[in-house]
Amino acid sequence: MHVVATAGHVDHGKSTLVRALTGMEPDRFAEEQRRGMTIDLGYAWTRLDGDDLAFVDVPGHERFLGTMLAGLGPAPAVMFVVAADEGWRRQSSEHLSAVDALGLSHGLLVVTRSDLAEPSAAVAEARARIAESSLGPVPAVTVSGRTGAGLDELRRALSELVQTLPTPRADGRVRLWVDRSFTIRGAGTVVTGTLGAGTLRVGDTLAVGSRTVRVRGLQSLGVDRPELTAVARVAVNLRDVEVGEVGRGDALLTPGRWPLTAVVDVRLSLNAEAVGNLPAELVLHAGTAAMPVRVRPLAGTAVARLTLAEALPLEPGDRLVLRDPGRHAVAAGAVVLDADPPELRRRGAAAARASDLASSQAADPAGALAEQVRRRGAVRRDELAAAGVAAPATDRVRVSGDWLVDPDRWQDWQDGLLAAVDEQARTHPLDPRLSLEAARRAVGVPDRDLLVALAREAGLAYADGRLARPGTGADLGAAAEAGLARLVAHLTASPFLAPERPDLDTWGLGIAELAAAERTGRLVRLAPDVVLLPTGPAQAMRVLATLPQPFTTSEARQALGTTRRVAIPLLEHLDRRGWTVRLDGGHRQVRGR
Repeated sequence: MHVVATAGHVDHGKSTLVRALTGMEPDRFAEEQRRGMTIDLGYAWTRLDGDDLAFVDVPGHERFLGTMLAGLGPAPAVMFVVAADEGWRRQSSEHLSAVDALGLSHGLLVVTRSDLAEPSAAVAEARARIAESSLGPVPAVTVSGRTGAGLDELRRALSELVQTLPTPRADGRVRLWVDRSFTIRGAGTVVTGTLGAGTLRVGDTLAVGSRTVRVRGLQSLGVDRPELTAVARVAVNLRDVEVGEVGRGDALLTPGRWPLTAVVDVRLSLNAEAVGNLPAELVLHAGTAAMPVRVRPLAGTAVARLTLAEALPLEPGDRLVLRDPGRHAVAAGAVVLDADPPELRRRGAAAARASDLASSQAADPAGALAEQVRRRGAVRRDELAAAGVAAPATDRVRVSGDWLVDPDRWQDWQDGLLAAVDEQARTHPLDPRLSLEAARRAVGVPDRDLLVALAREAGLAYADGRLARPGTGADLGAAAEAGLARLVAHLTASPFLAPERPDLDTWGLGIAELAAAERTGRLVRLAPDVVLLPTGPAQAMRVLATLPQPFTTSEARQALGTTRRVAIPLLEHLDRRGWTVRLDGGHRQVRGR
């Protein structure tokens, strides 16, 4: 399917032309048909050379310029209409300004009412004016909607026009700007719009505003469809939303894929001097949405910051129109450069930002990516994708899994991580390894996996959730090392007779020293001050295996030659390791015996 919008001065025959091409009445309201003037968007369709062609018919009167923009904004092509007997008029210029502001580059000139006046003068003037816009030189057809003259040639021209349209993206996220909402008895809320990219399916979950909705049904050109792929005029039957809760200006979005923004940096379709003369407050048109906007030119350039009255789902490359409601005229077009710009807090920030944006205008996707990553320090790929930023392969950013990191930020993190690890070893010699969470907080790395990758590149050892320089061990000090040697000698002679607290104190082995020795694998702690050699549990198992099974705690204590103070935590330790099985409150057995 292809979609074409009309444009042109009021009463120049746009609706008559659509009616003649399609056999359908685009004016939906009785008032429109009575007055012979379109006041809202109209829709009709036909088939050309085997392809469906849908028209969005827009009003031409200056009072309805906002409505006209809602119809023209999502359309990929325009049929510009001028009457032969009246020629180029004021609203012809306003509509062309809107076309130019939107950057439309595919169009066709149709001069109507050629039965009422010789059309050559109207054709020449209109083609000259249109050639100066984003449309450039366009083919022209002269017709009469009343007599039907020229309609066959127009159908051929339209068929040729739509063949030049770029192939839309069929996958990825969806953004459907709503241009109508209404109810159908037995079906509920229905919205319509022009699907410019992606695919909609029955059963899809979509977001609109702060809520989610389900697609109950889909239609296109009056036919039920299980799915629809861009470009298409679509009618979406929605669950979970009332008709008053969704309307023109809203957008149906793929959930979680379209961040909303109320501040964007743009390039305006004006020179720097004209930008400086823009009113500070205008009306912004994006898709079918319209709202007040504040305009802040940046440092005397053609770039500006727009602050919207409400957040919208915008991305870089989106075309916007700024309208002056007082003059009922288009003030400027705009292209979104950044939908998530940095705050301008410091003196000179606006000028610096203007310079950054000016350099980003060059066709350098890698440079644009590097700038976005530099601003954020580190960002996930999907976050950039949601902001409409492409992520081409480039050596100007560091890649770690799903993360893109600014090289300078990576180096700062690495330096900070090494310093934090060294500080831990200096201030806590008994516990020299830094926990991963403590390291993350100290350095400010946003993700655990990212921190591990950073640590490994820095040459740090990572084990058991802790980081250290390779070969780092607990430094007990000379006195504690001497005490530990006495403890080892004691347990070598009596493997299960753990010394009492007074003995440990005499040897200079407090809780911290015992914990450090345990971390380095030199002791096994059964309780804060109950310790054995690392071989103690295995030795105990060899003794217990000789007992009649099952055995009591008292029998185990006697066999091991120890006290209840040691026997009970030792047996619980063996239970936890799965070497013994506790049968009841007083009996255990060696597993497998």
